[in-house]
Amino acid sequence: MNLERSHTFSFSPNGEHFLLDGEPFQIRSGEMHPARIPREYWLHRIRMAKAMGMNCIALYIMWNYHEPRRGVFDFESGNRDIDAFIRLCQQEALWVLLRPGPYVCAEWDLGGLPAYLLSEADIRLRTDSANDARYMAAVARYIGELAARIKPLMIDAGGPILMLQIENEFGSYASNPAYLEELRQLWLRSGITGPFYTEDGLEQLERNRSTVTGGAIALSNGNAAQIATVRRAFPAVPAMAGEVYTGWLTHWGEPEFAGLNYDLSAILTAFMQLQLSFNLYVIHGGTSFGFYAGANVDESGNYQPDITSYDYGAPINEQGAATAKYMKYRDIIASYLAAPLPDIPDSIATLAGHALTPTLYASIWDNLPEALPRESSVDPQPFEHYGQTSGFMLYRQTLQAQPVGALDISGVHDYAAVFVGEHYAGGVSRARIPHGYAQRLRVTHRAPLALPTALAGAPGALEILVEGMGRVNFGPAIVDHKGLLEPVKMQYADGSVSLLEEWEVFLLPMDEAYIARLEERCTNPLKPGLFFKAHLVLIDVGDTWLDMSNWTKGVVWVNGHSLGRYWSIGPQKRLYCPAPWLTQGENEVLIFDLHQTGTKPVHLANSLY
Repeated sequence: MNLERSHTFSFSPNGEHFLLDGEPFQIRSGEMHPARIPREYWLHRIRMAKAMGMNCIALYIMWNYHEPRRGVFDFESGNRDIDAFIRLCQQEALWVLLRPGPYVCAEWDLGGLPAYLLSEADIRLRTDSANDARYMAAVARYIGELAARIKPLMIDAGGPILMLQIENEFGSYASNPAYLEELRQLWLRSGITGPFYTEDGLEQLERNRSTVTGGAIALSNGNAAQIATVRRAFPAVPAMAGEVYTGWLTHWGEPEFAGLNYDLSAILTAFMQLQLSFNLYVIHGGTSFGFYAGANVDESGNYQPDITSYDYGAPINEQGAATAKYMKYRDIIASYLAAPLPDIPDSIATLAGHALTPTLYASIWDNLPEALPRESSVDPQPFEHYGQTSGFMLYRQTLQAQPVGALDISGVHDYAAVFVGEHYAGGVSRARIPHGYAQRLRVTHRAPLALPTALAGAPGALEILVEGMGRVNFGPAIVDHKGLLEPVKMQYADGSVSLLEEWEVFLLPMDEAYIARLEERCTNPLKPGLFFKAHLVLIDVGDTWLDMSNWTKGVVWVNGHSLGRYWSIGPQKRLYCPAPWLTQGENEVLIFDLHQTGTKPVHLANSLY
């Protein structure tokens, strides 16, 4: 790419080719997500993709990462500076395919849609103004805010963006041409004139005709034969393989990481032989830091939360290193190119060998915020009702007598630890859990929780500490509220049932502000829901992983940066910590665990895979 001149990008009149400056052009794209990569590593990951033979980078923009609260946008701080990421691509002579949603899927919380939308209990998502004006008003605000930033980055303005995708895999969700056209019109009114394209599986495209006027077509899990099929059905516009899966996603509780053995050699060879355009999803996945990992619901309605790692079995692994796949694919692509590929960038330095023994630091019970006013309702209210996006929430009842019986909180989204008085009584998980885990911690899968008879007796508190895990990011179940969604029932030994009403609620978002306010207090180290802290003194820094194998379920922060969730049901046991989040000298590791008590030390280590 010559950065000193302007370029044009268009489609040939017969739809046969993408055209760069009037000549047929093969898009060789690799996808990566700025939100999943520390900003300090953006350039390294971009150069890794270029060295594998890519001439383009595709990226999702996660709306909820940039508008965490209604009307409050952030496109400047840290790895939210999309403009800077795209400029780096241009600096490295790479083009860009922009995938701004509003919905992206991406195994990201709510598919990138902001959770504040769910404060409207009856809202309809991914639909046009005629069906839900509230949703489309929020979309219009987002597109207006984003368009002003990306307009100078479009190819017709001298930038590297070749095409902009309208929505994402909409044919897998519904058939509503009016919605897709309304989105296109929003971009046009904001000064973005395209070119546009859509992304869908072949079957969904054929069934729901989920295209936009004049837009190119990208195929999910596409190959050369599918591109030929689409060209026959839609001869006026070009087609490409828009998501060529290099691996696959992994859920908590699955026996192993998915997608590690995927091999695209034959598919890539066909693309290169026929000069067909493609996008590898993903060339580098990165990490769903914080609370941003999403979830799925299977055909039986079972909730499946995604792990924190988004390694995906990609050619460039979570830490940014070249895998065996990378070397194989690089050789295939290079064999069809006239010019040699750039050298592979140096590996990122790594760090290992430091054993840590965190000590008890604080109790969540001694760091509760002020309770919200009680509401006169049988139905406990979800996170979104109170404006909370993620983290935890405590629901409390004062009981006249601690009960003998079972507690029905089958409407928990997504994991609850239950306490009677000062004692842990068991838990409930929306996700399926291994039998051994369930037995050891007295956790049920959505079934009534039998309260231990030993806890019956004097008046006391019933406390339900709920963790909201990832919101569903794909399919019809994406309206996925967090917290307690149904009335809580007490089932007594004599068969009678009572509803518990007027809950006392405490918001525990576990965000940066909450963590900064933690006080070093713990009056009852035997009551789970505890924070532990360790200090790590480093002479040199490097990428590392924290091995959480000895811990149960919770969240880890390093120097205030959230590494994400861990859960002993696996398959992920280690959390990636990038070097830019560490410092020479003293470093602080903070752990919140839902089940660990403060009675004995629990070790962890930073180590390499």
